[in-house]
Amino acid sequence: MDGETHATPLIVTIVAGLGFAFLLGMIAAKLRLPPIVGYLLAGVVVGPHTPGLVADGELAAELAEIGVILLMFGVGLHFSIGDLWAVRRVAITGAIAQILLATLVGIAVGLLGGWDLAAGLVLGLSVSVASTVVLLRALDERNALASVDGRIAIGWLIVEDLVMVLTLVLLPAFGAWLGGDGETLGLSALAKELGLTLLRVIVFGAVVLLLGVRFVPWLLRQVARTGSRELFTLAVLGLALGIAFAAAELAGVSFALGAFLAGIVLSKSELSHRAAAEALPLQNAFAVLFFVSVGMLFDYRVLLEEPLGLLAVVFVIVVAKPVIAGLIVVLLGYPLRSALVVGVSLAQIGEFSFILASLGVALGLFPEEGRDLVLAAALLSITVNSFLFKLVEPLSRWLAGPGRPLARREGRARRRMGLLRRSLRQQRHAAARQVSPSQLRSQAELARLFPLLRDMSEERLDELIGLFLPRSAQPGERLFRTGDRADVLYFILEGSVEVELPQGHAVTLHSGEIFGEMALLSGKRRSADVVALDYCQFLTLTSDNFDAFARLHPPLRERLEALANARNSHNQGGDRD
Repeated sequence: MDGETHATPLIVTIVAGLGFAFLLGMIAAKLRLPPIVGYLLAGVVVGPHTPGLVADGELAAELAEIGVILLMFGVGLHFSIGDLWAVRRVAITGAIAQILLATLVGIAVGLLGGWDLAAGLVLGLSVSVASTVVLLRALDERNALASVDGRIAIGWLIVEDLVMVLTLVLLPAFGAWLGGDGETLGLSALAKELGLTLLRVIVFGAVVLLLGVRFVPWLLRQVARTGSRELFTLAVLGLALGIAFAAAELAGVSFALGAFLAGIVLSKSELSHRAAAEALPLQNAFAVLFFVSVGMLFDYRVLLEEPLGLLAVVFVIVVAKPVIAGLIVVLLGYPLRSALVVGVSLAQIGEFSFILASLGVALGLFPEEGRDLVLAAALLSITVNSFLFKLVEPLSRWLAGPGRPLARREGRARRRMGLLRRSLRQQRHAAARQVSPSQLRSQAELARLFPLLRDMSEERLDELIGLFLPRSAQPGERLFRTGDRADVLYFILEGSVEVELPQGHAVTLHSGEIFGEMALLSGKRRSADVVALDYCQFLTLTSDNFDAFARLHPPLRERLEALANARNSHNQGGDRD
């Protein structure tokens, strides 16, 4: 060792990217903006178009590829055919119609700006799809993830994601024909190339899904039995990256599609929630590096050279696309509030937009200044989006108020919404019941773990087990917030949660403890936030099931009331759940 400091571009890129992303992400959070805004700005700071430290762009691009793989793996892992099917009438029809119409608007903007049809098509596709990451964060902050409107918006974006995955597969096949780089194929050759691409996708997808749903859950169970968390994490990441790599090398399709299929395969395992929790830290880290690498591509000079073009693109994203989506929801017979929630949810663009724009540049279909416009529009739309959500409630009340033309149709629309709400509730309960008996635990184990249940007869305990619904949570997941309705009682099987009390301090609860009882017993709304600290498994008891059981077994209510009173005294008179 000569003591000299050697150049380490990989370390510099990671440290600079994550360091500035953390700093600017914190500033964005303090300003009540999505942290993704800070991550994109971090890329601008360490990019080649601004003075000062410049990270290695090629290394950042490779790290970003891992970020894309893990992002798509997460999309597949949380993809639910059941959830999508429940809202299929509005989500599938609406999303496809909205993508087509928004793409046409984008093409028109591109043509008016002097671009050719291919560039306009890439622009239209880029602005037609919203960011799932931004939407989930926005819905979570408003306690709307489990709401019917939230489920519709999420289902809508699932369809958008599926369409974009297909677009990423097909665009290279059409690239030369649209005027991009490479040899232009005739119609017959293009049809043949397209057919081969689709055949490869179908065959690879079928092989992965048919073999994976049998092999992967078995493999994860074997790894879980070793008790090694490191091996389980390696198994999850190895499967995600390995299937993505196989998709590119063996089937000639994108990493993104392979990662998406890997996520779907792992979602079939009863250990899927744990797999998501184990992959989450790396997924988050590389996703941040993906957004940083996107920011590095941004040339701020486009703001000075193309101000009208930027305004036009932002207009399409923030005004035209939400209006299109909202009108589609209204025409399908759903309430105005649902139309506004879906419209506002789509008033931003994110990860798929960046991937499409970069792919368009790589294929010679899209100018680099177009990509800069998309990046700048993403920054602005994500920033504005958080404020648009605040307009949903007052605007829906005003549009559907007494004497308004739309007031009469709201009654019919709300009845339709009620039917959808009941359908979603039945589906959720049915899915929760499709669990292995080991997830509900034996009578003896439950009686040992929870003191409240220790002297309950086997008959009563068996009845109670029949009422429990299992639930999982990932680290950082918020189970409920202050002001939520109290409709569930939680029994912690594994993991720990933090109860954030209104007085400003917090209490940690572990396996064998219960929470959610105070507000459930009093009928008041929640007066604290509860967040999972690590991977958690719960048994939950809905308020209806709790009341039904407590009538047959009054001692359970009495013990819960005693526990609530003791906790209330400990918290000096403040409610804690």
